[in-house]
Amino acid sequence: MGRMRIGVLTGGGDCPGLNAVIRAVVRTANGRYGDTIVGFQDGWRGLLEDRRMWIHNDDRTDRLLAKGGTMLGTARTNPEVLRAGIDTIKQTLHTNGVDALIPIGGEGTLTAASWLSDEGVPVVGVPKTIDNDIDCTDVTFGHDTALTVATEAIDRLHTTAESHQRVMMVEVMGRHAGWIAMNAGMAAGAHLTLVPEVPFQVDQICAMIKKRFKRGDKSFICVVAEGSHPAPDSGFALRQGGVDEFGHERFTGVAQQLGAEIERRIGKEVRTTVLGHVQRGGSPTAYDRVLATRFGVHAAEAVHAGRFGQMVSLRGTDISLVPLAEATRQLKHVPPDRYREAEAFFG
Repeated sequence: MGRMRIGVLTGGGDCPGLNAVIRAVVRTANGRYGDTIVGFQDGWRGLLEDRRMWIHNDDRTDRLLAKGGTMLGTARTNPEVLRAGIDTIKQTLHTNGVDALIPIGGEGTLTAASWLSDEGVPVVGVPKTIDNDIDCTDVTFGHDTALTVATEAIDRLHTTAESHQRVMMVEVMGRHAGWIAMNAGMAAGAHLTLVPEVPFQVDQICAMIKKRFKRGDKSFICVVAEGSHPAPDSGFALRQGGVDEFGHERFTGVAQQLGAEIERRIGKEVRTTVLGHVQRGGSPTAYDRVLATRFGVHAAEAVHAGRFGQMVSLRGTDISLVPLAEATRQLKHVPPDRYREAEAFFG
């Protein structure tokens, strides 16, 4: 294809590496093919409201590599609003002369991209999530950075837990998939890791803690994914938070509630740390900079090859393309065999 006008947007939660993808798309598309790049601001809202900016291949864009967040801004949009606004989005793309769109985002953004593709819009998606729960790719950029932040925090909590002979609950992100919790727990030597895929029994946790202290150990570190939940027969239930405007469950703080229940049952002092948004902020790790850059390069190349309706994906060490419809069919959960590996270090 000749010179093109390519649209770019970042949707959903912010994530280390988003700017690196934008930079790679611009450097590749403009440097190799002379394309112009238009960025739509604040995710899909930019397309719904026709808010945009030109992104030039200059020093400002080049300096994006190590910068966290996203220069375009991002926002969550209700799926029903998106569905109802598809005609508006198509009109915005037409008005701005956009030949192809590269949306960078997680499950919601890529699902919307798949809808647009079904409507005939030329789209190439780039997967983004610190949770690592996008299917059909080995890993997504942002996960390594979040994992590094969580691991460093748990490393620090080990020393204070040992000094005070305490139980420490560390809550990390992971709504439906426990990749951050499982990997950070293993990397930092946690004594237990709870993930959404495996409901927990409070009695078993209490027995594990008592056994550890009885044999003379001075601390117990438990990593908890925010979407973890008790088994129905555990005699313990979390407060219900309902759902937000985007259809997501509102979590009510599983680590804090579980910690209070453990204190009540065994009388051992428990302290809770919720890492929250610190996992999503800051400069991306070297691994995430490289992966985000490779995704951006291959997304730009896919656009020029006319390979639309696809998502860039990491398979082994190679970047490939998979259909958006296939990539958004289901989330990627922690498989039982991976959790069994982690279980070898519990207690």
